[in-house]
Amino acid sequence: MPAPDDPALQRYLDVLRLIVQRLAGSDVVWAVTGSLGCRLQGVPVQPHDIDISSDARGVYEIARRLAAFVTRPVVFSGTERIRSHFGALEIHGIQVEIMGDVEICGADGVWVASDQGAYRFVQVAELSVPVLSLQAECAGYLRLGRTARAQLLRAWLTAHGDEDSET
Repeated sequence: MPAPDDPALQRYLDVLRLIVQRLAGSDVVWAVTGSLGCRLQGVPVQPHDIDISSDARGVYEIARRLAAFVTRPVVFSGTERIRSHFGALEIHGIQVEIMGDVEICGADGVWVASDQGAYRFVQVAELSVPVLSLQAECAGYLRLGRTARAQLLRAWLTAHGDEDSET
């Protein structure tokens, strides 16, 4: 877990605090994914934005609750490798990408839904933040062909005694 006073993370934590406050009381199931989700779980990577994953209904509700920050309205879009209901926000100078019902197309040409059941909570400062498990992150990176990031996560999981590091 990163130290709550880590200056490299403080701006991200300020934005997460706002997001957590705005989503409080809703039934939206969401999680921080990507580099920040990994960093919040202790992996030594530098985040450059905040990625948030939810289901389709949830991502539209996130955009509604954070409407003042929307820079790209949520629409269904994709590339040949990934598709979702996608939108973007900018909060205090930090880019926040929101994705609902994410699907990844592997080298086999088969689309697979992201594992939304693999969310867990981490405690950072006074915040309880939902994140995608590192095992699910690793599987997603492998499916996207991002083997270097997957290897980094696999090595970190192995070094930290995680039984599921065979992902």
